[in-house]
Amino acid sequence: MNTDDTMKFFSSTFSVVEDSNIGGEASRRIRSFVRREGRMTRAQRRAFVECWARFGVDAGAATLEPEWLFGRRAPLVLEIGFGDGESLVAMAMAHPEMDYLGIEVHRPGIGHVLLRAEALDLSNLRVMCADAVEVLRQLPDESLARIQIFFPDPWPKARHHKRRLIQPPFVKMLVPKLRWAGQLHVATDCEDYAHSILNVLRAVPELANVADGGGFASRPAYRPLTRFERRGRRLGHEVWDMLFARSQPEV
Repeated sequence: MNTDDTMKFFSSTFSVVEDSNIGGEASRRIRSFVRREGRMTRAQRRAFVECWARFGVDAGAATLEPEWLFGRRAPLVLEIGFGDGESLVAMAMAHPEMDYLGIEVHRPGIGHVLLRAEALDLSNLRVMCADAVEVLRQLPDESLARIQIFFPDPWPKARHHKRRLIQPPFVKMLVPKLRWAGQLHVATDCEDYAHSILNVLRAVPELANVADGGGFASRPAYRPLTRFERRGRRLGHEVWDMLFARSQPEV
């Protein structure tokens, strides 16, 4: 999949942007998305009305306790920017022993997931329409078995690289939420962004690269191919996976 395909299809567009309403040293804050709303279908609008109470989680709670969200204690996976949710639903269906919390700001994608979750009667999937940064602040430390960020907006132009999501301040927020040996999994189809992400993650002392040779990882079996990725592979486009684990501090 090329960059244009990513910009078109992965419309979650999670990135770091500037807040021009705040002056001085605080003029740059972390915000995980730029909203690009598409048109919702009638079914997707219905899903928000009829399915949100079961599968949706409202932002704003003081703390998001995983056991409260799912009514059980199980390994919890957080996906930031799930797009149309195709792979998120597939993972929840394939791994009922795990719980999945997806964050997205693209309402048509959320509506699509709500419809799929209802049709498949998934008890281990919840979704939020919220800024990932705010959700991270609500999640307890050491509560996540895995954080996955698949195909974040690559912002390919050099002058826009500052808007990319995977940067040191954001990763610093992610690490404490992982339990020990919990994994951070990022995938992109933009080669320049892949090398940038790899360098950012390598520089975090609390993270260890689990790939052989300390480079890019093979796609784990749990990450399904989306239809856009399958099309991209047929066209010879490459995808880079990066898989890091939170390591125990040295004594």
